[in-house]
Amino acid sequence: MAARSPRVVAELGRPETADETAARKAESSRVYRSSQTARNLIAALIVTVAIVAVIIFAVPRGTPTEQPEIDVAAAADRVSETEGRGALSPSVSEDWIVNRASVDGDGSVRAWTIVYAPEGEEERGFLRVAQGFEADAGWTARLLSGAAPTSQTTIDGVVWDRYDVDPSRSGNISVALSTALGPDTVIIYGIADEEQLDDLATAVSAEVATLREDVP
Repeated sequence: MAARSPRVVAELGRPETADETAARKAESSRVYRSSQTARNLIAALIVTVAIVAVIIFAVPRGTPTEQPEIDVAAAADRVSETEGRGALSPSVSEDWIVNRASVDGDGSVRAWTIVYAPEGEEERGFLRVAQGFEADAGWTARLLSGAAPTSQTTIDGVVWDRYDVDPSRSGNISVALSTALGPDTVIIYGIADEEQLDDLATAVSAEVATLREDVP
């Protein structure tokens, strides 16, 4: 049987040498392994994405716990009992929601403070109603970064001092009203327009007038 002649490689125009054959096979093996590695990486990526999708869409999530509505009247009753004095509990319109109601300390003055925000989701701002217990003469000025009253206004029979507040100095305060409640001082202040301020002051005035009747 005649010996088989070496295969002529077209690119070379002659048969491959043993070294060239070995190099070609080594390169073919490298390319194959490289393609297999790429396929494995793509497969691993697909599996990873699938797992992440399962975690995102299949794992149940708890919904945020709805915060209970703050009962200002009940909280005011507790403050009245603790402090031995009437505490503000104004009946505000549905245009306002209560964010917080607590007794805060400001240096030597403790104050029953209710924080209101506009009910509308697109509305911004807030107003605090603070009843400073036996507040000293400088308490209001400290809250308002030194602002002084510039005029007076009467709302439902209650005379209020109106302040010209400079927001650049007071930070987050643009409007304010204050009035006396026996030995205490009541101040309404925050970020709002004058209409919103007067709207809330109307409800607070009614409560101030009621509590004044019980002040010795």
